[in-house]
Amino acid sequence: MLERLLGDVSPDVAKILDGALSGRELTRDDALRLLATQGPDLHALCRTADVARSDDNGDDVSFVVNRNINFTNVCYVGCTFCGFSRHRDDPDAYDRTMEEIIAKATDAISRGATEVCIQGGIDPRKDHTHYHEILTSLKAVHPDLHIHAFSPEEIDFAHKKSGMELRELLTWYKDAGLGTIPGTAAEILSDDVREAISHQKLRTDRWVEIVTAAHEVGLRSSATIMYGHIERPEHVATHLELLRDLQKRTGGFTEFVPLGFIYERNHLGKSLEAPGPSAADDLRIIALARLFLRPLITNVQMSWVKMGPKLSQVALTAGANDFGGTLMEESISRESGADHGENLPPEEIRRLIRGMGRTPIERNTTYGVLRRFDDPALDPPSLEPESGPEISGPRRFREAEAGTRLRIASSPSR
Repeated sequence: MLERLLGDVSPDVAKILDGALSGRELTRDDALRLLATQGPDLHALCRTADVARSDDNGDDVSFVVNRNINFTNVCYVGCTFCGFSRHRDDPDAYDRTMEEIIAKATDAISRGATEVCIQGGIDPRKDHTHYHEILTSLKAVHPDLHIHAFSPEEIDFAHKKSGMELRELLTWYKDAGLGTIPGTAAEILSDDVREAISHQKLRTDRWVEIVTAAHEVGLRSSATIMYGHIERPEHVATHLELLRDLQKRTGGFTEFVPLGFIYERNHLGKSLEAPGPSAADDLRIIALARLFLRPLITNVQMSWVKMGPKLSQVALTAGANDFGGTLMEESISRESGADHGENLPPEEIRRLIRGMGRTPIERNTTYGVLRRFDDPALDPPSLEPESGPEISGPRRFREAEAGTRLRIASSPSR
C-alpha cells in the first residue's frame, strides 16, 4: 500500500525532495519544478516540507502578541495592488497624532503585546524626522516595547529627505529605539514586475541595498513575497534565490513570510482574470520556501489575515512553523478586501495550534521564546477587552445570551 502511495510521485520531483531532506541546496531549476507540482507531487512536496519543518523546529509553533499601528493612510506612491492609500483631501484620510500612537501602544501592552509594528503611507509632507519622533515618543513612555517599524519603502523616502548617509540614518533610528524592520515592499524582486504593478516604488537593487544596510547596522528584518498576481514561476524562483543569497551575506532575516495577493478592492485585482492565489498556491509556496531557504532561514510564517485561520492550520502541515501575530488591528489587507478579521487573540491562536497537534510558543520579534504552553490547564486568562470591535476568526466572538462575552477556552482540539 505504501509503495502505491509513493509510486504516484514523479521521479524527478522525488529526486528533488530526497535531496532537500538530505541537506542539498535546491537550485533555481528545482524551485521551478516544485512550483509546477500538482496532485500527488504537491502532496509529496507538502509532506517533505513538513518533515523538514520538524527537523528544523520540532513540533513547536510560535506566535507573537503584537499590534499593527498604521500612522497615516495618506500615500502618493500609487501601487496598483493597494486599497489602503488615500490622498490627503479624501474624506477618510487620517494622520495619527503622537498621542494616538502612544495610546494604541499602551492598549496593546495592556493586552499582553511585546511588539508594535508601525508602518504608514508615503506622505510627501513628512520627512525623516517624523519617523524619528514616533520612535522617541514611544520609547519615552514604553522603554521596553519592541518597535518593528518602517518598510524599505519608508526608509528610502526618509533617506532621500534626510541628506544623511543611509547607514547613518538607520543608526539614528536604531539609537532612537527602532528594534527591527519589516521586510515588506518586496512584492516581487524583479524589476519588470515592479514596473508593471508599482512603477514609482523602489527597485530591486534599492530594496536590497536598504535591507543589507539595516542588517549591517544590527537591525534584523523579516523577508516577504507577494504572490498570486502577474508574476510567473521564474519570478518567484528568482525572488527566493535573491533572499537566500542575501541571507548568506548578512544573516539578518528572522523569518520568511509569503503574502498572497488580495484582489477584491484594488486596481490590479480588477485587471486580472484569476482571483488571486488558490489554496494550492498558498501551500505550495510555503512548502517550497521551507525547502529552498533552509538551513539559512528556518522560520516560515503563514498569514492568517490573507489565508484565513483554517487554511493557516493546514499550512502547519506544509512547512510553516509560525502563526504570525495577533495584530489587534489590520488595515492594509482589510482595505484590499481580506475578510478574515483584524485580531486573533492569543487564546484563539493557541487553540488553532493545538488543533493540529502542535505546541504553542509565545515568542518575541526575533524568535526568542517567552512562554511555552505545554498544558492548556495552565494557560493564562484572556486579556481581551470585554467590549470593543468584533473579533474575527474561524469563529466569531459574540455576546452570550446572558450578556457576558463568550470566550474560547484554550483547550486541545474539540
